[in-house]
Amino acid sequence: MLPDPGAGEPALPENAAGPAGPLPWHLLPDNAEARHGSLAIAGVDLLDLCAEVGTPVFVYDEQHIRDRCRQARRAWGDGAAYASKAFLCRAMASLVAGEGLAMDVSTGGELHVALAGGMPPERLVLHGNNKSEMELVAALRAGVGRVVVDSEDEIRRLERIAPSLDRRPAALVRVTPGVEAHTHEYVQTGQDDSKFGFSVASGAAQAAVERLGRPGSPVQLVGIHVHIGSQIFALESFARAVEAVAPFFERAGVDELCVGGGLGVGYVEGEPTPDMETWAETVRAAAAGAGIHAGVRFTAEPGRAIVAAAAVTCYTVGTIKPIPGLRTYVSVDGGMSDNPRPVLYGSGYEAFLPREVTAGRPLVAHVVGKHCESGDFIVRDACLPADVAVNDILATPVTGAYGHSMASTYNKVPRPPVVFARDGDWRVVVRRETLADLLALDA
Repeated sequence: MLPDPGAGEPALPENAAGPAGPLPWHLLPDNAEARHGSLAIAGVDLLDLCAEVGTPVFVYDEQHIRDRCRQARRAWGDGAAYASKAFLCRAMASLVAGEGLAMDVSTGGELHVALAGGMPPERLVLHGNNKSEMELVAALRAGVGRVVVDSEDEIRRLERIAPSLDRRPAALVRVTPGVEAHTHEYVQTGQDDSKFGFSVASGAAQAAVERLGRPGSPVQLVGIHVHIGSQIFALESFARAVEAVAPFFERAGVDELCVGGGLGVGYVEGEPTPDMETWAETVRAAAAGAGIHAGVRFTAEPGRAIVAAAAVTCYTVGTIKPIPGLRTYVSVDGGMSDNPRPVLYGSGYEAFLPREVTAGRPLVAHVVGKHCESGDFIVRDACLPADVAVNDILATPVTGAYGHSMASTYNKVPRPPVVFARDGDWRVVVRRETLADLLALDA
């Protein structure tokens, strides 16, 4: 049964939409609705928006982000920290600050943007496997709440820098528990063979804890940090990590355990999205079962889980090239410069036409970008309506994480703008780059 216009319900039950069926509605932002077949997000018609701001464009449902921030708060309390690498600009930092979350930053650049957006420095967590002295000085001067220590070199830098700044930073030691999460090898981080953290098995983690915890240390050891990877759907992976690190955590004599981020998000038909509160319950149950003492402050750093499904990317179709007996290529005005994930990780996405969001999608085609690369895929074997045409607006959902944040100007294609939509109105929070911007850094 089709929804009433504006009802915001799927055209078909989600489990009834086959490969050539309508786009599974749950992949769209929370406040998406079909208005006479055309897609609106947060009351903003996508076709009208694209006509005004152009394409490509990232369109975020602002309330969706706020609701996910509140879910994180319910799950982790004041231990919820947004992982800014997923998507960051001043408006996003301001939103996260307003929702009461902490924020993790992994470079001096992310620190700078977070502070410019109004994030209270005491709610910032500084990450990074190779923090420079300049980055550490900037973080300590700003008064960041936590530094996640990642190497012996970093400990030495902190021991030298902190007394000269008259600061005693609170630190967590990042450890690798020897747990390999079921995810792409490039985003696994819990195994011993990793550029991140100190190995528990080798004794390096114990040595770091002893050094930071010694009397008179210029760094205050407050906790242990464990992050096993990204895009993890199996919650038992988090439980195994907690169980693996539990004896070490108890020996460390600290009261804060961060399980990092990495909660998976569904991008295509059939991929579930685990619930944040269930994630937190799983971690706490595993900790109790592994003998971790009561009163521990559990913290987590969701990023993708907060912003991924909040956005769609809209493109304009420029070329449709059928190759008889092989396939059809649908080329759009963006590509690997605004979404490198398909090239980097082989990531899958869905595609649809906002003018007909409830339509079936019987045409199987490669949606590709405009870059000078044969591997410039946006969606391999995408299901599309049969009447897709040149100048159509084509959209991909679940692009709120690691799209804009990983974007480049490859082939000197300017980066797209970012729009926040809410309550029938919209605002540009990151403007479109211009040709003049492409020359701005030339000496």
